[in-house]
Order: sequence, then C-alpha cells, then structure tokens
Amino acid sequence: MDEVYKVGRLLVPFNMGEIALLWLGIDVGGTFTDLVVYDPESGRISLGKVPSTPEDQSKGILDGIASIGIDASLFVRVGHGSTVATNTALERSGADIAVLVTAGHRDILITGRGNRTLMYNIKATAPTPIVARDRCFQIPERLDVTGQVVTPLDLGAVEAAANKLAQENCEAVAICFLHSYANPAHEEAAANVVRNALPDAIVTTSSDVLPEYREHERFSTTALSAYVAPRMRRYLSSLRGRLADTGCTSEVAIMTSSGGTLPDRQIEKLPVLSMLSGPAAGVIAAQFLGKIAGYPNIITCDMGGTSTDVCLMRNGAYTMSSAGKVGIYPVKSQQIDINTVGAGGGSIASYEAGQQLKVGPRSAGAVPGPACYGRGGDEPTVTDANVVLGCLATQSSTGGGLKLDGELAAAAVDRLAGEVGLNRYAMAEGIARIAVVNMTAAIKEISVMRGLDPRDFTLMSYGGAGPLHGTAIADELGISTVLVPPMPANFSAFGLLSADVRRDFVRTHVSATQETDMADIKRVLKTLTDTGEAELRAAGFDTGAQRLEASLDMRYIGQAFELSVPISLYETSIDTIDEDFRKIYAARYGSAPESGSEIVSYRLAAWGVTDKPVLAPPDPDGRSREPNSAASRTVVFGGIEHEAAVHKRAALAIDYPVDGPAIIEEPSTATVVPPGWTIRLASHDCLVLERAS
Repeated sequence: MDEVYKVGRLLVPFNMGEIALLWLGIDVGGTFTDLVVYDPESGRISLGKVPSTPEDQSKGILDGIASIGIDASLFVRVGHGSTVATNTALERSGADIAVLVTAGHRDILITGRGNRTLMYNIKATAPTPIVARDRCFQIPERLDVTGQVVTPLDLGAVEAAANKLAQENCEAVAICFLHSYANPAHEEAAANVVRNALPDAIVTTSSDVLPEYREHERFSTTALSAYVAPRMRRYLSSLRGRLADTGCTSEVAIMTSSGGTLPDRQIEKLPVLSMLSGPAAGVIAAQFLGKIAGYPNIITCDMGGTSTDVCLMRNGAYTMSSAGKVGIYPVKSQQIDINTVGAGGGSIASYEAGQQLKVGPRSAGAVPGPACYGRGGDEPTVTDANVVLGCLATQSSTGGGLKLDGELAAAAVDRLAGEVGLNRYAMAEGIARIAVVNMTAAIKEISVMRGLDPRDFTLMSYGGAGPLHGTAIADELGISTVLVPPMPANFSAFGLLSADVRRDFVRTHVSATQETDMADIKRVLKTLTDTGEAELRAAGFDTGAQRLEASLDMRYIGQAFELSVPISLYETSIDTIDEDFRKIYAARYGSAPESGSEIVSYRLAAWGVTDKPVLAPPDPDGRSREPNSAASRTVVFGGIEHEAAVHKRAALAIDYPVDGPAIIEEPSTATVVPPGWTIRLASHDCLVLERAS
C-alpha cells in the first residue's frame, strides 16, 4: 500500500470502523493506473499506483483498490478517467460499423475536406476512413439549411438497410443526414426503424452527438462515437461487474473532454465525449489547486509514462476547443484546449537512420516498460536516463511494487551511447534534453504561437515524470517559478474528485450581428438553458447547485472559422457582443478590423456543482523548523557530478528554503532541484521552485 496521508501530515492507514463514506478517483494511463481515496469527514487521503492492464483496464483498477486495502463497499462516489475510447480509435480496434447518409453524400467521410496530410509527399495516399464506402447506405431524404423538408425521408430504404445490417449482426450504426442539426426529425425516425431491426446494436445520430453545422466534422465525430461504442460498453459493463463483486454499488462518473463528468451509462451512448478523459482531469485538478493556492496563471505540464499533456490557464480559466483530433479523425465536440506530445517517462530513445537521435513517440508502455523495471524491456527510455543520472534512486518504487534496477538502466543507455559515440552520462543527459525540447515545443504552441509570453505564467509540473523535468522545461522557456502540487504522481486522479458534472448544448443559427434582434438571441439561449436546467434537475442538482455559462461562436462575415465569445445570460446589447468579439479577435490575431461580424452557433455549458475535497494547509506543529536531510547521492547536472541532498517531502519544513542541488522524494516520483534553483514547501502542501536571480 502506498502512503496514506492528510495533505501536509503523515497519518496512519484508515481505520475501517471509523469511516462512513469514501470518494474514489481513478485515472488509467498508458503505463500506470492511479487511484486517490478521500475521506470527506477527516480529510485523509490514500494513494495507489499499479501497472495498467491494457487488455482489460478494469483489472488494473481492481488491482489498485486491492493494493490500498480499503473495503470497496465504502465508496459512495467514484470518478474515472478512461483511455478506452482513445485507444480504440488510435489502434483502429473498434466495431465494424455502418453509416446511413443522405443519398448522394456517401463520400463525405472519405473525401473530408480534401486536405493533404503530407504536404510535400507526391505519393501520399489518403488516410483510411473509419468506415468502408460499401458500409455507407444512401437514404433518399433531404433537409435545407433551415431544417425544412426538401425530400421526405424514405422509410422503406431505411428498413431495407436495417434488415441487411441485422442479417450481418452489425454492432453499431451511425445516422448522419444533412442539416439534421436544424431539424433532427429524419434522423430520429430512421433511428427508431434501425433500433427495431437491431435491438442489441448501438444506434447513434449526429443530432445527438453534435447538433451543429459542418457536415464532415459532424459525420466523422458521430461515426467515431459509434466505432468505439461497443468496446466502451463492454468495458464499462465489465467495470461495473467487477466493482459490484467487491461490494461497490456507486455509480461511476466518467470524466469528459470538456472538463466535467457524466454518468457511465450516458458515456456508453456518447463515448466520444471521453476522448481526452485523463488529461482533462489533470487540468481540473490544476485549476482547483491554482485557485485555492493563489496561482491564477498557470501552464500545466502533465508528464506521465507515455505522453505529456500541456494546457494554459489565464485568470484561473482554461480555453475550450472544438477542433480536436484523435489520430487522423476530427472530433468536433467541446474539449479543453490541451496539447499532447509523445514524450513520457517510457518514451524510447533511438538512433534513427540519417544519424538522428530521437526520443518518442514510441513508448515502452506498461509492458514491458523501461529497462530499469526489470520486466524484459531493453531499449533506453527517459526513465532509464533519469536513473543513470541519479535523479531517481534505484531503491525507489514506481508503484505496484516495481523497484528500479540501475544496472539494467545503465546497460540500456550504454548500448545507445555506443551507437552514437557518447559516454554514459552524456547519452543520458541527451535523452532527457530531447524529451524536454519536445515538451517545450508543445508549450510554445499554446503560448508563444498565440501571442502569450510563458514567462508570465507559473509552470505546474505533475504526473509520474513531471517533477523530474519541471525546472529543465522552465529554463528552456524562461519561466522563473515551478509549482509541484501535492500527490503529483496521482494528481489527475485527484482531479476526478474535484470535477463538477457538465453537459454541453449547442444550436447553429447563422445571422449577422447587426441584423439580429437581442430578443432572438435571448430566445435561443432560453431554449438551451431550459434544457440544461431540466437535465441537471433530473441528475439531482437543485437551482443552488447549478451553474450556467453561455457563449457564442462568432466570426467576421466572409470568414470560415469562429472564435468563442462568452456572453452573459442577461446581456442586453448587440453592440457589447460585437465589441467583446473584436477584443477576443485582437487578442488572438493582433488586431481586429471594424467590418461586420456574425453569430454562427449558440452554446451553453450546464454545470452541476459537486462537493469538493478540502486540501488542508501543512500543520506547523507536525513539521520541524528545519528540513531533515537524511541522505545525499551523486546526481549529474550538465555533465558534472554533484553531491545532492535528498529530502523526503513528508518531512520538509514549512517555508524553509532548500538550495539546489537537491532531490525531494515522495511515493512514485521525485522533484529535481538543480544548481541555481531553490525549493520550499508552501501553502496547501505545494512545492514551489524558484530560480535564483
């Protein structure tokens, strides 16, 4: 069992006789499955980390619960970040689906927008579509852009297609008709016919998944949702069964890409909403901690075993995007604007053809893992490099009882060093440096490339490998302060306990702002708010526990893409809306012309506000006034061996600065403090690293 603690104070394990209820957060990553158990009565927290089980993620979750040693019947609130939908799409291991489309438009999913994915390769072939052309059934029907019927729906054609699919035992069907965002009647009628013919199949309509315009993106998102749905349904059914066998009867809330949670049975119907589940949970945790600890402007850096996810927050708020992708597939549903790069602790270093040293995106994953895990891996990874450099101790545990083997790590690094012609330490530092450059590039995409200076932000570094590289990333970007949150290796799992329920609603209706009456805007928003409030009430949230946020997708007339403009539900002026749009446009692109603008879509985020965990400040009475340095070890910085003090995080004194070089150790990770940096334990058990100037 990993450490059990109240933030800022080491405590004894849970006493089962004293606990009435518990909250459980589960984040399944590509390498490890992280768990956080929270007792709202005492504030005590227990952490678990075990290797992920890609063949069935629910097995790893049960292994994690068993490792903590807590009776699962005590869990009354369970939050889960899942990678099942994402992995299914990336691995192309989803269902053999069929799609019903408007006659004459069967190739929308294949031709897309005609973009070249490899700009300079004249022999490049188009990506393989998610559904074969002969699985796209053309149905005579047609609506115009306002939703008026041009060609009535041919129910006979729908029945014929459904009967054929029933004979083939089709697992999932997506129904994608033109302009169904304006009028879903044809899709709903077709769905009823298909459900009658295929009662066990998952039937998905584009008006349910994404009721907004842009046919290719809407069709692709809907087809992708159908593609991953059968596997997601099997997984969630297995998870519910395994949890029930342990005595847990709580509903499982799945983190969505938009930063809120939804019940698992709703995710079964719309699994595409969970595509960025784990990274979104980390951002929510960072937002929660940033607000209470006084850090409103943050760049998050979540470095796990397989990848690194970065996000930027200004004034405590992150931005949303509807232009995401999973692999080659567009996903237009609302999602936190997270940038992901294939750089993690398990990223493999290799000497590519043309004498190029490369780190990632190929990963050692959970099996076999880095060479130092001793599970059969023999290629050098970022984790192996950190072991060689002394940043990770060979007696450290990565979770699940895995001990790091320094000899295996050195042997893997030495093999690559021989190919490249470097010594061991230079090779290890080169691996770490390339990984840092990859992560830095991802951060620049969400900051520098958008006119924002990363030096104006605090870097919050977490994940199992994040604290090891936080200062190196900060040095590359010129950032002077790095924040390492409590329980960094399990921080995304903690985010699942601080997340609210969220449901997004959208309606497309294009109109020039100066030709739009404010009463029309209020009418559309009221329709959305009535729907949102009703859904939240049905989920058990009364008016006092509801939060509604409206926005408009706007652009200049003649442009093809929009920006999101927040709007008050009580707004009374079209001119104010126009002015807000120009401010946002100028902030993004540097200037804003005075030409006419238009509203494209109306959006509403409906939040059901949940109880939050309490992160108590460190207890001064439980800490000594000066840190206790129990040991030291040799750590390499810049090719030079340094004797670095080694501190246990749980024993650090409050607000007592520790100068680098130093290593701060805790369960499943370590924070590296290089020469020229200082670290101290601050409020809410945060580690604050500052560059000496």
